[in-house]
Amino acid sequence: MPLASLRVPELSLVLLIGTSGAGKSTFARRLFRPTEIVSSDHCRALVADDENDQTSTPDAFALLHYLVGLRLKRGLLTVVDATNVQPEARKILVQLARDYHVLPVAIVLDVPDRVAEDRNQLRAERQHLGRHVVPQQRQQLRRSLKTLKAEGFRHLYHLHGPEEIDAVQAIVRDPLYSNRKHDSGPFDIIGDVHGCYHELVELLFELGYEVQPEPVQDVRDLGVRVTAPAGRRALFLGDLVDRGPASPQVLRLVMSMVQGGQALCVPGNHDIKLLRYLNGKQVAEKHGFAETVAQLAAEPDTFKNHVRQFLDGLVSHYVLDGGKLVVAHAGMREEMQGRGSGAVRAFALFGETTGEIDEFGLPVRYNWASEYRGRAMVVYGHTPVPEPEWLNNTIDIDTGCVFGGRLTALRYPERELVTVPAAQVYCEPVRPLRVASEGGYESQNELITDNSQLTTQLTAQQQHDDLLDIRDVTGKQIIKTRLLPSVTIREENAVAALEVMSRFALNPKWLLYLPPTMSPSETSALPDLLEHPAEAFDYFRRQRLERVVCEEKHMGSRVVLVLARDETAARRRFGVVGEGPGKCYTRTGRNFFTDVALETAFLERLQEALTKAGFWEKFQTDWLCLDAELLPWSAKAQELIRNQYAAVAAAATAALPEAAAVLTQAAARGLDGVEALLARTTARQTAAQHYADAYRRYCWPVDSLADLRLAPFHLLATEGCTYFDKDHAWHMETLRAVCLADESLLRATPYRVVHLQDSADVEAATQWWTALTAAGGEGMVVKPYDFIPGGRQNLVQPALKCRGREYLRIIYGPDYLLPGNLERLRERNVKGKRNLALREFALGVEGLERFVAGAPLREVHQCVFGVLALESEAVDPRL
Repeated sequence: MPLASLRVPELSLVLLIGTSGAGKSTFARRLFRPTEIVSSDHCRALVADDENDQTSTPDAFALLHYLVGLRLKRGLLTVVDATNVQPEARKILVQLARDYHVLPVAIVLDVPDRVAEDRNQLRAERQHLGRHVVPQQRQQLRRSLKTLKAEGFRHLYHLHGPEEIDAVQAIVRDPLYSNRKHDSGPFDIIGDVHGCYHELVELLFELGYEVQPEPVQDVRDLGVRVTAPAGRRALFLGDLVDRGPASPQVLRLVMSMVQGGQALCVPGNHDIKLLRYLNGKQVAEKHGFAETVAQLAAEPDTFKNHVRQFLDGLVSHYVLDGGKLVVAHAGMREEMQGRGSGAVRAFALFGETTGEIDEFGLPVRYNWASEYRGRAMVVYGHTPVPEPEWLNNTIDIDTGCVFGGRLTALRYPERELVTVPAAQVYCEPVRPLRVASEGGYESQNELITDNSQLTTQLTAQQQHDDLLDIRDVTGKQIIKTRLLPSVTIREENAVAALEVMSRFALNPKWLLYLPPTMSPSETSALPDLLEHPAEAFDYFRRQRLERVVCEEKHMGSRVVLVLARDETAARRRFGVVGEGPGKCYTRTGRNFFTDVALETAFLERLQEALTKAGFWEKFQTDWLCLDAELLPWSAKAQELIRNQYAAVAAAATAALPEAAAVLTQAAARGLDGVEALLARTTARQTAAQHYADAYRRYCWPVDSLADLRLAPFHLLATEGCTYFDKDHAWHMETLRAVCLADESLLRATPYRVVHLQDSADVEAATQWWTALTAAGGEGMVVKPYDFIPGGRQNLVQPALKCRGREYLRIIYGPDYLLPGNLERLRERNVKGKRNLALREFALGVEGLERFVAGAPLREVHQCVFGVLALESEAVDPRL
């Protein structure tokens, strides 16, 4: 009976097999997407401008194989439209499928020679084919039908004649067994149990599960009932059996949970060994297997058969939560995730070995996690470790319970570890548990169970992060972020950033965040003003925001502070040794302080203020990241002020009075046109004095810590938390409490909340800005009330600066208000600056969120580096 649909794996390599004229191209176009089809005729056309040029066949097939490889590498179903009747042609394609761990599928389109020849005669481009071609291909096809399964095709369809071919109306794409992307959990992922039933029940209890005996009324009943916490499920990483005292009880409990929907399970190598035994295969009774066999001897055959069916149905690994989580017994490389092949199953069960044998007679395992670069979190077991450690977004949670260690679970997505200690040592390990190191694992003579011994050691991730790869920050980059779909870094900007980062920046382990640039408001139309609060308020009204926060803008240096409670905490969280408890750095990632003694005194004072304010206890943290302004401006910009601003003021105040005096004498003599020039020169003289007064307001000598002031305005992160979900008023009040603990060093930033639809509120804020700028202040920053306003399609500017009339002299020069100059400046375009601010803001948020989530430093640094690279874009620096 003709088939109306064909089922193929969602990720597969589909070979259409048939003679010329069998209808392969028509079949492909009818049932597959155009982008999925790689055609030999099309490849000939690409390399020779003629799809019938047989001399181009070698090049055409080289291109075909290249395209197929690229698509399979990216995990895309691919259809090869060629005759594929020769085994040597199929061999290369089947090898590509193996290389990329996808399943090959054969669809044979078998039509009579007369049908194929008639079709070829109707196609002008095929009339050159000799009469011998189709019969010859037909003969090759007949021979191929006997060997396709042996060649590796596990999915094979043989369609006889045009009727069966035309009857196929759909291709059904079956998800791979490992594909559970629709399943987002939450999960409680449990490491290797190895027959430790008592510890498993205790761990489940700690996780909130209830385990109770249940009457056995049917052969399918397992005598145990488990109630899971609402919405949660357990996920077992395999190796349920061997070595421990109660493998059958563990199997009974886990099978009951899987059968009842309270758990998922992937197999371990010990479980597959048991399956082989239950299937009647010869199995060596070592590595604890003899104990399992003895324990199962007392169990009925119905239970053993149930175990056999259960183990036989386990899938090598699972890809869950939209691809964010991968679980496998021994881990899973990125290129194998969600794919199906013997190599994938072998890696999931055993990992990878180097081919060497260690001093204990056991294989040396390759540390695949040290090279892992995938975005999915990989949770695995197999190799017992004394302490679970994150490395490149992977974690081994086999903590050697059967060897006297602990049984560990990882809560997902919370990333919280829950452990219970082993009741005893059930099995002496051949190789002692080991402490992770960058190159693999170092043997230890005794098990480390005291966490305090590990607090001063660098983690595996921190050791791995000691060396960053230049390839991660060179060339064009496309960085995906939560707030924007992607941010593109051009190659030329990356080169400029690399120069700064490699020569001047801090140790990258401190660089969690770089703040974004800030755009000014639109140009004001008011006389003698470039910026005014009205335009800032109008912008946020157009964004349909109801409230904003106006903060006084300090004229200092923008700094980021990363500070730990002590050096031990700094080592634990940032992996730095001998660099003190923290750093204060600039927007370009450079150390703010050049005087080490002053830096030390500054950080100690800030630590004391945080301790006095009860900050560490309130936020349950031993580190923080702050965004702040450090005053005075001259503390960092002394050379800039001396060489640029002071030099201009000195030259102007020296030259212009002399010029005015000469012009005054000329005017007294009645020379024509002198009066206008004198008036302009006098105006320039006055402007030069205002210019000098403007920058001097932000300068004072810095001889000691007593001369510095820090004005923090964002609490960015602490242990396990970022605070982008808090409104700006919360940030202001939280940091005000810290500032009150040391008012001689810390300055709380004045601010006010403005309701944009309340005209009185808006007017009061405008008058506040007028008073600030009239008194010599720089101006104010207007921000959305919520740090990241939600419920919108577009990202809103994180802040708009609105600077005062006199302060802008520093930016645009002494004469910027003179006739003609201001009119030209009003033509400034803030669009580029705003686009830059949004991209840098998205990168800053993304990088800090990655750090708090425990991402590898290269992923954090990608965002930090991106901000610095964007600063090389051609945007007017005066904006």
